[in-house]
Amino acid sequence: MTLVLRVLIFTSLSFVAACTPRGAITLFPDVAHVGQIRQVFVGTTRSVDDNGRFNNKRTENVTYHRYAISVPPQHEVGEIEWPKRNPDPTKNFLTTSIDHYPAAPGFIADLTKSLRNRPKGQREVVLFVHGFNNTFAEGMYRLAQLSHDMNLPNPTVHYSWPSAGTPLGYGYDRDSMLFARDGLENLLISIRSAGADSVLLVGHSMGALLSVEVLRQMAISDRRLMNQTISGVILISPDIDVDLFRKQAERIGPLPQPFVVFTSSKDRALRLSARLSGKQERLGTVQNPNMLAGLELALLDITDFSEGPTGHFTAATSSALIKVLKRLNSVNIAFRNDPAGRTGLLSGTILTVRQATDTILSATTGQPL
Repeated sequence: MTLVLRVLIFTSLSFVAACTPRGAITLFPDVAHVGQIRQVFVGTTRSVDDNGRFNNKRTENVTYHRYAISVPPQHEVGEIEWPKRNPDPTKNFLTTSIDHYPAAPGFIADLTKSLRNRPKGQREVVLFVHGFNNTFAEGMYRLAQLSHDMNLPNPTVHYSWPSAGTPLGYGYDRDSMLFARDGLENLLISIRSAGADSVLLVGHSMGALLSVEVLRQMAISDRRLMNQTISGVILISPDIDVDLFRKQAERIGPLPQPFVVFTSSKDRALRLSARLSGKQERLGTVQNPNMLAGLELALLDITDFSEGPTGHFTAATSSALIKVLKRLNSVNIAFRNDPAGRTGLLSGTILTVRQATDTILSATTGQPL
């Protein structure tokens, strides 16, 4: 790839980011009664600046937090309505309270209390790992939006690794993602210590690569702990080389079930990533299930729903797709061997077989083709 092409690619990414204002946390304690409150537990390996704000610097130790986020009554599915100069609790996402835990035990105690509201056998936690070019606020508010729009009853946890938060920071983000592997494993152990029956691990973009790396790491160090902790994996627009993923899966062994991969041929961000790597495909753009033959996973091709300047987070931003996912049939096929009937992010039918299965959702009918 020529230097000119690289500059053009990064310039286009910069333009996309420049057109989208970066959101920030707005603390507004007096509006807790206005919107619907979503509690988001957070584990992060980001450092804190002199003003107490999380930045893109790395820290080895995981710090633990909890944010109460108000989703406004005028919220539109798939959107994060960021506050501006004069926040409006009827129109904007706002933070109503923040708890900073001095150490893991406080986090574990409060998460335990949250899990007690769920019946035994259904105490599953949804753990979200953000992707490339994300700030602390963006990843956390995205999880609040997604859990609200999907009507998730489960406690949600966000792992915020130290992304640079800039489209020119791909190299820094990749190193930060690798740096953050131990932190994610420690967070999973803390969630398990809180009494969670299981964890549904959801990774987006480069966060999907981090998620699979940690699965591999846990499979090597303590496969039994991995099997007892992870109930399922959902990779949204995964920025992973296909050959690398096959090698990771080989080392992991039997994949947690269900294992779902959202793909789209219209994901322009992943197409750019593929060109930078010198390959034609990333895992999040795979259209031919034979490329993943032999792996026990399900591909969900959501190309018809891809929208926006990059089409890179359709599963969270497309109101049409969110509505489809919410009304899909029961989880009997996905969990036919699970008498507990676990539920998670995808409250729908997922066909999971020994060969990779391509499930294409139609934007017109909302039904599998």
